[in-house]
Amino acid sequence: MRRRRQLILTASLFGLAWTSVAAAQQADVAPPAVVPTVTQQTTDAELLPDIAVPTPPPPEAQLPEVAPIIPDDEFKSAIPPIGAEDEPELDKPLESIAEFERRQVEAAKAKEAGTPAETTTTADVPQVDGTPVPALADGDSVEAIGAAPISDSELAAPLPPLDSFNVEPVQFAESEPDRDDVKIAYRVEVNGLAPADESTDIDLADLFHDLSALYDGDGEAANGAMIRARLSTDAELMQRILASEGYYDAVVDTRIDRSGREKGDPLKAVIDVTPGARYTFSEITITADPTVPPRLIDDNFPLKIGEPIVAERVQGAEAALALKLPQEGYPFATVEQRDILLDGATGEGAYTLPVDIGPRARFGGFETTGDLAFDAQHVAVLSRFERGDLYDSRMVDDLRQAMVATGLFSTVAVEPQRTGESAGDDTEYVTMMVTQQAGPPRTLAASAGYGTGEGIRLEGSWMHRNLFPPEGALIVRGVAGTQEQGLGVTFRRSNAGRRDKTFELVAEATRSDYNAFEALTGRVGVRWSYDSTPLWQKRWTYAYGAELIATSEDDYDFTRGARHRDFYTIFGLTGQIGMDRTDSLLDPTKGFRITALVQPEGSMRGHFSPYARVRVDASGYYPVTDSIVLAGRVRVGSIMGAARERLAPSRRFYAGGGGSVRGFGYQELGPKDPNNDPIGGRSLNEAAVEARYRFGNFGVVGFVDAGQVYRGSTPTFSDMRFGAGIGARYYTNFGPMRLDVATPINRQPGEARISVYVSIGQAF
Repeated sequence: MRRRRQLILTASLFGLAWTSVAAAQQADVAPPAVVPTVTQQTTDAELLPDIAVPTPPPPEAQLPEVAPIIPDDEFKSAIPPIGAEDEPELDKPLESIAEFERRQVEAAKAKEAGTPAETTTTADVPQVDGTPVPALADGDSVEAIGAAPISDSELAAPLPPLDSFNVEPVQFAESEPDRDDVKIAYRVEVNGLAPADESTDIDLADLFHDLSALYDGDGEAANGAMIRARLSTDAELMQRILASEGYYDAVVDTRIDRSGREKGDPLKAVIDVTPGARYTFSEITITADPTVPPRLIDDNFPLKIGEPIVAERVQGAEAALALKLPQEGYPFATVEQRDILLDGATGEGAYTLPVDIGPRARFGGFETTGDLAFDAQHVAVLSRFERGDLYDSRMVDDLRQAMVATGLFSTVAVEPQRTGESAGDDTEYVTMMVTQQAGPPRTLAASAGYGTGEGIRLEGSWMHRNLFPPEGALIVRGVAGTQEQGLGVTFRRSNAGRRDKTFELVAEATRSDYNAFEALTGRVGVRWSYDSTPLWQKRWTYAYGAELIATSEDDYDFTRGARHRDFYTIFGLTGQIGMDRTDSLLDPTKGFRITALVQPEGSMRGHFSPYARVRVDASGYYPVTDSIVLAGRVRVGSIMGAARERLAPSRRFYAGGGGSVRGFGYQELGPKDPNNDPIGGRSLNEAAVEARYRFGNFGVVGFVDAGQVYRGSTPTFSDMRFGAGIGARYYTNFGPMRLDVATPINRQPGEARISVYVSIGQAF
């Protein structure tokens, strides 16, 4: 009873102390002085007033009223008095832990021996197999805390010397490898889809297979819950597929069939389909204002009453209408949200489509905003429509693409804006707002090539595309090769006064060192052209211009029997016309091309010698299959009006090389001097046939080329030389990269056995 009272007193004191600490933290005051709670030789009256009480809060603290759990008087009266006269043990000094432990051990031994224990004697030094147990650092051979009896004599024996100590490596047991993940095999079974599949234009089973989560799992799942989740997902997928084809009342049930597990068969994930009736259009209503022409909407909306309600056809019909109206003068037409009212009793649907056609419009003027590359006046040059033309979104797209093709913009947008200005005939003018964001105007470019007889050729250029706005470009070009070096400057204005027309002014100097001739040449030329580009391939092209050439060239003089250098001044005009019916500028697969070039020139070397250079090129392409194309070309040229000796060597015709007759060196064919060097001629003919096979981004080409150069002005098509070979192609977005290897047929002395050509673009 006395012990219980002590516990109650202790708990109460802890509670009071905690309350005092909490109050001190809240009030931020100094902690109270410690008051002794129990003193020796006290009476009840002396003990009770000395109990510690919480420090009262400061007067300004606002605390809620808390009713005491036990009144103080009742608590004090319940605490019994504690004193040494009641319990003498309380007045004795505490024994040490070691003495307490020793006394407990002796009491246990005495109990086992049946004799009373003496708590004041000291135990003898223990021995193990006659060997005394050594004392620990404190001299005590029996530790009071945690000293277990030593029963192994080895523990008391002295340690062996270090040199005889044998250390064996610890062997760790390897953990058992994890088992492979457990997989549950299953197969998919779809029932009831065949009737719906037969009535649609698409393969529903194949479409479901491509999108299904079950099929995507390849017949394996980690557990049954995963199979059920895939079944649920595929049930929703099947519901959507059927609804997209007009089966709005379809019922899709799923289950897992485990009947074959006993035989070792996989689970079956079963999808049972009941398609129901296929809904059809009972009514099609388009709410729109009258159009010009009156049946513009009806004639361009393909949905008909009685046909199934197929989501893809509905979306396609609405998209076709949204595309057609802006092409016919309605730039602000919008197709609004459709409504389809389904009747489950009849399996029919009433379709309603509101269309806001907006005002009918004609092209007005141009405005431009943003970071400008050029002004609105040049935008008008690029457009293919005039003020007053009926609005056509295709012409707007064409203008936007033409601006992109200039290479001057990072972004560009062309949009119509209403003006409210009447254009007559119930139309109004719209202004084309062009938003420009000019891009970097400077470009660095480089290219490389190699040809037998021509050597390595490196070309680099720097261009500022808009140094002289609008579209006035300055180009600095350099050539470094084993047999040609040069430097040139070109001023080019694209879309010069007219869409797709280019003006060029060129000044260049070159040094050429070929087997046929060695020359130092300066040239100034001017040219107007209407050419195709990779973005804008045109059916008809033309070019005309003039050039002035001053060149110092060496030639073999048969009267002297040695090479002799002469200076030539040449003035010439250029006229070219071309027709292109191919499907690609750099890699055609079908169609044909024809180009005719006429160059009237006059050469001054002592006296004036007029002549004319004429050349015709034709090529054709035929696709045998999707991956095989047959291609062929023919070239015929003639120089009339002057003897070969009166012509500068660089203005004569030559044949041989990667762009001519492969299998021969550059300019190797034709008449030769006594040193077996080519001297050129006044006419030529060439032909080539290729079989091109493409697989992915790669291709293989087999080819046979033929050609010859003649002394006279008329090609005789005799003494033709042939070369054959094989080539590799790597197709990029700017055209194929070409590597051709060829050999001459009936090779003559001095001709290379193998010729190699590397370039960009097809040979023709």
